Amino acid sequence: MTTQSETMRNHWWWRPGWNVGRRFYTWHLTFEGQDEVHRIAGEYRSVLAPLGDILTPIPDRWLHLTMQGIGFVGEVKEEDVRSVVDAAGPQLAAIPAFDLQVEPAILDPEAVLLSVHPESPVRAVRDAIRSAIGGVFGEVPEKADGFTPHVSVAYSASDGPSAPIAHALSSLNPGPARARITSAELIVLHRDNLMYEWERFATVRLG
Repeated sequence: MTTQSETMRNHWWWRPGWNVGRRFYTWHLTFEGQDEVHRIAGEYRSVLAPLGDILTPIPDRWLHLTMQGIGFVGEVKEEDVRSVVDAAGPQLAAIPAFDLQVEPAILDPEAVLLSVHPESPVRAVRDAIRSAIGGVFGEVPEKADGFTPHVSVAYSASDGPSAPIAHALSSLNPGPARARITSAELIVLHRDNLMYEWERFATVRLG
């Protein structure tokens, strides 16, 4: 387990443009039916549970790997979003399905993260999505660089020291988990309930 900060900050502050009721088009990799990922996330939830409400654990159904946003519902046209899906189809079909290894935790200032390896196929999927977005909109929101693939298992729900969380994590050595990635999901995301929740807009298969 790696610790990146001696203090934690509340993840649930309202970022620019966000409020209750807003919805956002974005691409994720999701983990429905990925039993090994659910197993490792469950082990982390169990060891962190005694810390109470300083953390928000992520249920299996909302585990995800954030990829690439498009824009807020109402600010981008649905027909353009569907055009992105159409453009992404052949590009993602050219990328073979792949295995990811989800490994033990990194304690970030706002979350408990699990690293993923190898990163290269994840980046290839993101690059294909960004190419599809750029082909429709002429530009791509969010920077291409600074992207680090990860899966969060809990978010910080308060400001405070990281030491209690680091101590709890030190007692756990769950080993890696394997995930099979066969598609990318375009979702409509919200955070009304102090959790990232979504409805699926489109599933695009890898080759």
